[in-house]
Amino acid sequence: MKDAVVFTERATVGAARTGELITPHGSVQTPAFIPVGTRATVKTVDVEDLVNVGTQIVLANTYHLMLRPGHDVVAGLGGLHGFMAWDGPIVTDSGGFQVLSLKPKIREEGLVFRSTYDGSTVELTPERAVSVQESLGSDIAMMLDVPVRLPSDRATAEAAAQRTLRWAERALAARRRYDRALFGIVQGGADTELREESAKATAALGFAGFGIGGLAVGESPEARDEALAATVPHLPGNKARYVMGLGDTEGLLAAVARGCDLFDCVIPTRLARHGKALTRTGDVSMRHAEWINSDEPLDLECSCLTCRRYTRGYLRHLTVTKEILGQRLLTMHNLAYTMDLMRGMREAIAAGEFGAYRNRIVERRLPEESSR
Repeated sequence: MKDAVVFTERATVGAARTGELITPHGSVQTPAFIPVGTRATVKTVDVEDLVNVGTQIVLANTYHLMLRPGHDVVAGLGGLHGFMAWDGPIVTDSGGFQVLSLKPKIREEGLVFRSTYDGSTVELTPERAVSVQESLGSDIAMMLDVPVRLPSDRATAEAAAQRTLRWAERALAARRRYDRALFGIVQGGADTELREESAKATAALGFAGFGIGGLAVGESPEARDEALAATVPHLPGNKARYVMGLGDTEGLLAAVARGCDLFDCVIPTRLARHGKALTRTGDVSMRHAEWINSDEPLDLECSCLTCRRYTRGYLRHLTVTKEILGQRLLTMHNLAYTMDLMRGMREAIAAGEFGAYRNRIVERRLPEESSR
């Protein structure tokens, strides 16, 4: 049976690669960043803003939407695409990572936890995670996995990885919609041996693509890179590799260098809500007093609406007075910065110059600017 989502590798520089991910709602040029729209909305911006900053694909959260407004409500309003008025590709995560913060009971059947909305008991199984996501109508659904917080002892990481594999088989058996894709997830904590074993076993199950989960949860950059190096070579080259939860500039560059294709993270939007901007010379706090009288744009090389029309002085004013417009403008800029970063990677790989591009980006992001 033909996969509903197909990945084709285009160009390579070492392990770094460009590609095209074709989904039922359009194609995605990779490497690509996926803005997080937890409750079917990327905080403070609308779909026109997303298009304007170069967004190709968005993410929504299964756990939150199954509880509010309910996946049946979303299905009745045209699925996620109709519900949020986004006609491009959508990926939904399974909700396992969010549930982890609720201290669930982890059983072989699934996760049992208290709803963050009304305190009621909720059970999320591998089968239910698939069913809910099929109701939501996302182009790419993620299987329910068992993430662990890092650092973690080997026994805990191994037990979670083995259970994730058993849940992977159950998720595949639960599929009913074959016009949408289901991705597997590799676990194993920061243990490179476990990562290799999980990658090989998950790849053998024949998913349409693969998430690399359980990273960007407290491990060092070195541990993350070692985990990726142990994982990626054992995943099929003709399937997309999706590092879940990774979104800082240096982390994205490092993961692309190791052959990863897709990424999602709240960093661009969360930092914006806290008054921080991502720029080519470092991360900048708009609360800093030195911007009071600044008539400079946020980033001289950025063409987003925020940088074309507004000064640092105005953005600081909006930030310190807690005006919602400030959050929206910084969110638009941070997303535009991240999309430009990914576009630059694609162009550099196609030109055979990824290493030079990576070095140039890292060198320009000065530590003293980043600390402000």
